[in-house]
Amino acid sequence: MQQEFSESNIFFKSAMSIEEPLRKTEQEIMPDRINKIKTVEGYDIYPYFDLGDDKIFSGVPSLCNYIIEHQTVAIDGYVGVYWDRLISAISNEFQSRSIKINMVNFSNAMKSEEEIINLTAPFMGQEDSVWGNKTTLTLRDYFAEDLLKSTLPDKDVAVNILMGPGATLAGWEAKVIYVDMPKNELQHRMSAGSICNLGMRVPQEQMEMYKRFYFIDWVILNEHKRQLSSQINVFVDAQWEAQINWAFGDDVRGGLEKMSNTVFRARPWFAPGAWGGQWMKKHMPQLDQNEVNYAWSFELIVPENGIVLQSSDSLLEVSFDLLMFTQNDNILGRHAEKFGAEFPIRFDFLDTFDGGNLSIQCHPSLDYIKQQFGETITQDETYYILDCKEDAKVYLGFQDDINEDDFRKVLEESNQDGIEVDIEKYVQVHQAKKHDLFLIPNRTIHSAGAQNLVLEISATPYIFTFKMYDWLRLDLNGKPRPINIEHAFKNLDFSRKGAQVQQELISKPTVIAQEDGYTCYHLPTHQDHFYDVHRLDFDASVAIENNGVCHVLMLVEGSSISVTTADGSSMIFQYAETFVIPAAAGSYTIVNQSDQQAKVIKAFLK
Repeated sequence: MQQEFSESNIFFKSAMSIEEPLRKTEQEIMPDRINKIKTVEGYDIYPYFDLGDDKIFSGVPSLCNYIIEHQTVAIDGYVGVYWDRLISAISNEFQSRSIKINMVNFSNAMKSEEEIINLTAPFMGQEDSVWGNKTTLTLRDYFAEDLLKSTLPDKDVAVNILMGPGATLAGWEAKVIYVDMPKNELQHRMSAGSICNLGMRVPQEQMEMYKRFYFIDWVILNEHKRQLSSQINVFVDAQWEAQINWAFGDDVRGGLEKMSNTVFRARPWFAPGAWGGQWMKKHMPQLDQNEVNYAWSFELIVPENGIVLQSSDSLLEVSFDLLMFTQNDNILGRHAEKFGAEFPIRFDFLDTFDGGNLSIQCHPSLDYIKQQFGETITQDETYYILDCKEDAKVYLGFQDDINEDDFRKVLEESNQDGIEVDIEKYVQVHQAKKHDLFLIPNRTIHSAGAQNLVLEISATPYIFTFKMYDWLRLDLNGKPRPINIEHAFKNLDFSRKGAQVQQELISKPTVIAQEDGYTCYHLPTHQDHFYDVHRLDFDASVAIENNGVCHVLMLVEGSSISVTTADGSSMIFQYAETFVIPAAAGSYTIVNQSDQQAKVIKAFLK
């Protein structure tokens, strides 16, 4: 058995001793089979879409059977995979069968770490900044062209395996196996220091690693995946430490096509934070109760969400972007040309129940986010109050007598000297009530106060938050969170103050359709928002035409509903679950499954 990998290998080395944890989180890895999932009433953290029977296979031995059948394979894939474990498992399986293989480590064709650091430096931003600029590099730029051309299969060996991210760039006539990794699991591994960035030899500080992932690695690897998406013969889910599940490419693509014509849920994931609360712990019993809090639920932040497929009780997760790479026309309909493979609407929870206030913050203008960070749309947001206590509040807009220079001075003094700021002297405070919708177009000062469960209905960008004041607190690692006064003051709109805030930034619901047992409310968004919001209140059922537009919905009052699309497929959704109706679905009917009135929020592109 010929093998070409070593301990210095930048793809396969975990850079850890075996005693160290491989992942840092209280939350469990998603089970690989349905029968391992704890069944509960209410919100389900592991939604899945049915592929049909016998479409998902388990284990390295079955994958090796496929490799033997086809003899020459390129095993490509994502950063964050434990490539060392996978290569050892495949090698050991062939050794146990006494089959000689040529296992080629594709990292041998990669440029040096020093070259890659220099190559990517223009996209990493300032050293102390949490932001870079989205790269224009391609995965091919990471490799030495002469080594790419000289990486060849061994004609004297029956089985040739080329392995590592970018393996298909060698141009072998080979079946393509793609090994993927969910973003939440990647970040749990990042937190433990058990993985490295693409082309790096050792883990870095977490903020630096995430910045490199977001602005460079993910951009490069997502584009590579997009180019491969129609050519992949086998998809492998490698999120488990000692197990893989896999499926044939045609079956996965067929499932995604079916999904793009009917209702579905993305897999949500959850994270603790400095201001995090206890609402999700209480109302989502599948969540690990040992976590200190849950601040965020990534309900539908599609750059970091996956889609779970199910067949004969086995589960396989693929990235949401794979759905967009292959089915964006069906998903977005008449908006597909504008947004391409980018899903433009974001749903997420901010849980401050028995927690703290979010930072006082704003988001960049469209021009600023394009020029500084390479994004194509900006972070226009809304806060929909799903639940709250009586003393809940939202910070939004400036006081009428705001003085820009005075405000900046107190913020800078607070940041330098740890001085508490009387923030209500400068920023308006509004009582929060269930089903209120607060409008937060870019450049608007805002924050969610404690005792809220906020549903953010927003444009997809999600990390471009310029914090000005964070209540002098530390993060969960005992460190201050970055404050971004300079960025903020290049973006703040000081005209959003006084009476204008109440008039323009708090949505005023109006009835736009009504009949027995049903009312449709329009919750108008700001003129800067490219999406709009309706709320459907009904006793029994409601039928909706989507007219070639994608809808994102959530049950915000009531216990459960069923949703049936024009193709006859149906799913049940529980309180607070997010679901998507693709443009190609055409129409759908929502049926209330409880005795109380149902309320459903619907967001859609204007």
